[in-house]
Amino acid sequence: MSLKDHFALLANYNQWMNAKVYAAAGHLGADELVKDRGAFFGSILGTLNHILVGDIIWLKRFATHPSCRSSLQEVANLPNPSSLDQILFADFAALSQQRDWLDRQIVAWVAELSEDDLDLVLDYRNTRGVPASKGFSSLVLHFFNHQTHHRGQVSVLLSQAGEDIGVTDLLARIPDEAQV
Repeated sequence: MSLKDHFALLANYNQWMNAKVYAAAGHLGADELVKDRGAFFGSILGTLNHILVGDIIWLKRFATHPSCRSSLQEVANLPNPSSLDQILFADFAALSQQRDWLDRQIVAWVAELSEDDLDLVLDYRNTRGVPASKGFSSLVLHFFNHQTHHRGQVSVLLSQAGEDIGVTDLLARIPDEAQV
């Protein structure tokens, strides 16, 4: 499997897992979603907003990559988040709608990447303005890992609230292959 194919798998996994997480969270009332559960971003809603903030920040950076300007143009036009704990959407339905839209953007973006694109270096500034130059493929891997990390936290918060999201393993999305 090529590196691009691995990223396509991760984009698919991301979309699948977000649908499961949001379906489970959708069973909870507004009070349960905003209840401070002692997590780094406080609540389920706070953590889901953080994942969206992180995705937007990274995708806007990726949009500066020469091969991504058109595929990420709509994301690049989004307002810049003001902080990592910004509540972009206090309304769960609006947050869910934005998550669904962004996941479709991610799948389409990864589908347009080439192996050569992944070999380039991306120059960017972090949220404190510190410049960095890192391998693009390593940054894309970090992007997907960040989502998985915080979705794991949301999974625990949902479990504490009585919601089971079911199977979460990437293994469930890896296709079987026939042996030759």
